[in-house]
Amino acid sequence: MIPIAAVLTDIEGTTTRIAFVKDVLFPYARNRMAAFLAAHGDAPEVAAELAEVRRIAPGQSELDALLHWIDTDAKITPLKTLQGLIWNEGYADGSLQGDVYGDVAPCLRAWSNAGLRLAVFSSGSVAAQKLIFGHSVAGDLTGLFSGFFDTRVGGKREPDSYGRLAIAMGLPTAEVLFLSDVEAELDAAAAAGMRTCQLVRPEDGTVASDRHAAVPDFRAVAKLMELPVPG
Repeated sequence: MIPIAAVLTDIEGTTTRIAFVKDVLFPYARNRMAAFLAAHGDAPEVAAELAEVRRIAPGQSELDALLHWIDTDAKITPLKTLQGLIWNEGYADGSLQGDVYGDVAPCLRAWSNAGLRLAVFSSGSVAAQKLIFGHSVAGDLTGLFSGFFDTRVGGKREPDSYGRLAIAMGLPTAEVLFLSDVEAELDAAAAAGMRTCQLVRPEDGTVASDRHAAVPDFRAVAKLMELPVPG
């Protein structure tokens, strides 16, 4: 079998508790969205995202559209970008700290030290991804990753997205292992030729797939896929 050269990981439900995103990050952004837009709406980066909101949701106010998307967990790029900007303020002032499961950081470090390339593919913006890992409870983990990818690459349930990711990583898909808790995402990665493994974490209530290897944590990923296991 072709050796694994890189590990591509999802965040929510994979490296990080679903509750952290839904119960901490989403409410944090929702409660501050109106004040943030009032204070920064004229800034070029924010204004560009608001223009995209108006394009996607014509006839709605930007704030109403954004709050509705938060409430329905919509995977819409301008929302993710604006949430990331709000979270950045929270991480900067110490009111937020990135959640990662205890098994994640030791395995990421062991894999990186062994020469494996690590990357992230999440529906959250690249900026938000870097905030979670850069201000994590296990320290700054961003230096372990060679790439961060969001929905600008494409949808997470679309096989072509994973082909583009492999090209961006400079690797054939067969050398990339994708980790996620979501069966449909794993299906798409497998269709593109990637190796797959599902994280079925009891705390997140994930339902195990019958189409992909399923494990409870990153140490089990390492053992199953013959990757370095931290001591």
